[in-house]
Amino acid sequence: MGRVTTRSPPRLKPPAPRYERMQRLAQRFPDLDASAIETCLAMLRTSQELREAYDSHFTRHGLSQGRFVVLIHLLYAEDATSGGLSPAELADSSECTRATMTGLLDTLEDSGFISRQDHPEDRRMYTVHLTPKAHAFLQEMLPDHFRRISALMTPLSQSERDTLQELLKKVSSGIPALRDP
Repeated sequence: MGRVTTRSPPRLKPPAPRYERMQRLAQRFPDLDASAIETCLAMLRTSQELREAYDSHFTRHGLSQGRFVVLIHLLYAEDATSGGLSPAELADSSECTRATMTGLLDTLEDSGFISRQDHPEDRRMYTVHLTPKAHAFLQEMLPDHFRRISALMTPLSQSERDTLQELLKKVSSGIPALRDP
């Protein structure tokens, strides 16, 4: 019998260190701002990690971030207005489409967290309210949620948190540069 030989996959050269890659790109593209790109990439990595951590956290509680936001808006509305909110108000305050809100409300209603009640002044509309089950759930879940958010921010002093918020506002003001045609 002949010997079976296997070929090793070709070895790829490890990528050049980021700084070297940026310098090569800067030679080809004179408008390249290496510092801006590095900072943006760091923000994107952190954003992705934070989104994944939030998803894991909410999944642990049987929620999505969207459903959590709706519950918090309804909880706040009870304290602020002593009433529920319309689906349109919830969509606007949650910054999502009305179709998305309908799906969120359907799943929250199926879970027993919300009820829909006829609007007192317009029979074509309804308002959304938290159920006792939602109140019990939030009473148990929110302390854990707030502890975890505090732990996330513990490495930053209050001054650093204030600075970060100001810096994020500045970055946010530049977002149209990516969106505009």
